[in-house]
Amino acid sequence: MKPRGGIIGTITSLVSLATAVVNIGSPPAALALRSASRIARAPRARPLASATSTPLAAAAADARNVKVWLEVAMRRAIVAEFGEEYRDVDPLVTPATKAAFGDYQCNAAMSLGKRVGKPPRDVAVRLVAAAQLADVCEAPEIAGPGFLNLRVREDALASRLAVALADPVRLALPLKRAQRIVVDYSSPNIAKEMHVGHLRSTVIGDALARLLELQGHLVVRLNHVGDWGTQFGMLITYLREVAPAALETTGGAARLDGLGISDLVSFYKQAKKRFDEDEVFQSASRAAVVALQAGDPACLAAWRGLCEKSRAEFGLIYQTLGVDERLTERGESFYNGGLEEVVRRLDEAGVLVTSEGARVVFPEGAQPGADAQAGPPPLIVVKSDGGYMYSTTDLAAIVHRATEEKAERVLYVTDAGQSLHFAQVFAAARRAHLVPDGVSLEHVPFGLVLGEDGKKFKTRSGDTVRLADLLAEAVRIARDDLLARQAERQAAAGPSAADNADPAEQIDVDALASTIGISAVKYADLSLNRNSNYKFSYAKMLALTGNTAPYMLYAYARIAGIQRKARAGTRESAPRATGAVRILLGTPEEKALAMHLVRLAEVVDQVEHDLLPHRLCDYAFELSGKFNQFYESCPVNGAPSAELRESRIALCTVTAHTLRLVLAILGIPTLDKL
Repeated sequence: MKPRGGIIGTITSLVSLATAVVNIGSPPAALALRSASRIARAPRARPLASATSTPLAAAAADARNVKVWLEVAMRRAIVAEFGEEYRDVDPLVTPATKAAFGDYQCNAAMSLGKRVGKPPRDVAVRLVAAAQLADVCEAPEIAGPGFLNLRVREDALASRLAVALADPVRLALPLKRAQRIVVDYSSPNIAKEMHVGHLRSTVIGDALARLLELQGHLVVRLNHVGDWGTQFGMLITYLREVAPAALETTGGAARLDGLGISDLVSFYKQAKKRFDEDEVFQSASRAAVVALQAGDPACLAAWRGLCEKSRAEFGLIYQTLGVDERLTERGESFYNGGLEEVVRRLDEAGVLVTSEGARVVFPEGAQPGADAQAGPPPLIVVKSDGGYMYSTTDLAAIVHRATEEKAERVLYVTDAGQSLHFAQVFAAARRAHLVPDGVSLEHVPFGLVLGEDGKKFKTRSGDTVRLADLLAEAVRIARDDLLARQAERQAAAGPSAADNADPAEQIDVDALASTIGISAVKYADLSLNRNSNYKFSYAKMLALTGNTAPYMLYAYARIAGIQRKARAGTRESAPRATGAVRILLGTPEEKALAMHLVRLAEVVDQVEHDLLPHRLCDYAFELSGKFNQFYESCPVNGAPSAELRESRIALCTVTAHTLRLVLAILGIPTLDKL
């Protein structure tokens, strides 16, 4: 898959996704792109690391995470005043809970007072004397028993905003020491349709990969598809019986002419029923699996055909969702060559034991017997019939990712129901030294998608909801709403308005509905804590109020419109270069907006650590609120001076760029006009 060039290319390419139109009701799949050629390919861009070689590199240090800067400064003050033995004391710097308490609070004096045997307020006095905060903060205030209230200086905020203004793509966010990070996400099964359960893994994993890349890390996106196992023996055997012509080959793969992914799903269900009821069919299916594993050309051709058919269907979903094109398919079959080696190394490490004919890894300290029955089940590595398990494949994947991919951090974005599985797999890998100690293995769990009745999201017939149908329905509802509001406006304007309408102002309803509908589904998922289940509601996710994608899209378009209107009264079409615009923060609303803009680095750092993308949605929603308060209280075009007008235009510009960047990380396109 052709790289897009990182998050820099992503910002451009996401805007072009508005041209991906869902063709409602096109058989056999409800989801189809009207014209794939309408999706503009983003130009190749320099990798994020190139930012370190630009003139902004030095300035980026000034736009660092303010909270981290304060933590470092307070930790130095603690050591300077009380000695090296207190270097481990947490400075406890947090955003202030109320504006009256400043911008940040430092609560270290409370815990430090107990350790040094001094009253917390006395400790706070000494910390204020030792802390060197003048470059960023006004003089600290001591409140109550020893809390420090910290207010960021207006000139410190202004300088950081000036740097961000000069870097509209990255906003001068500092780059981290690059790690090589594997993000394993989406993971549908071959010969099966993607369903609502794949939505969360796909959009969460894609957003996290974008954020990590923005931070300067080298991200490897992997799609661990289910492309191996007994089910393929069943399906190949059934196809030989009911559709032998479909197995005719071209280029070493079965063509499967006339069959769609829904046909394969139906065939699999029928094959599974036959497998459970017919011993002859069962034997033939197992023989087909053995032949496939042995490299039989006919079986391999059938398997390749199934994979290619599924891959094409997955590609349509990924294209519609705007998933990064660098997501690389690396299914279970890829790791087949490493399974025996994994078993050997587990055996040599002494962690593999035989239990009821199977080779298993018991939790550390547990052994087969009565006591083991009360604890978690063992991790089965080799079945009693000699077959390998998902766990075996996952262990082989860990080895490959650590040794071949040279990963320093590996993220597995799957549902919470797999938490025990991954805990056992990670523990087995550690005990057998399959992975170096410095490699971080992290399960990124997420909850279920529920129906509005609070039960697992199903169709009326009780089937799992197809992801294609879910996305198509969101676009249909968005389109109907757009047409209804368009009709209302035309009725209010009168019959002559349509004749006098400017063609340039006409909107592509289908393209806009696609952008709004798909964005609404993605944003609704990402805006909630991934650890929680959530109720799927088209009405809520497509609402124009609240923390929704439509609201955020309209918020961005409104800010873009304000910029255009403001610029229309000047000779300039864009903000002047860094240093040419003096950013003034004379009102509480201006400073509150500036403070929130500067806190972007804190939020991005926090999400890199805890992998909770809903924090970005919360940040964006709060940003739109603070901008509204600023705009209502601080006239832009009507500012009392040209200098203040330029400053407020600059605030509008940084706000627009910030909102665009946050939405780009989430995989949400922005439009200048709606």
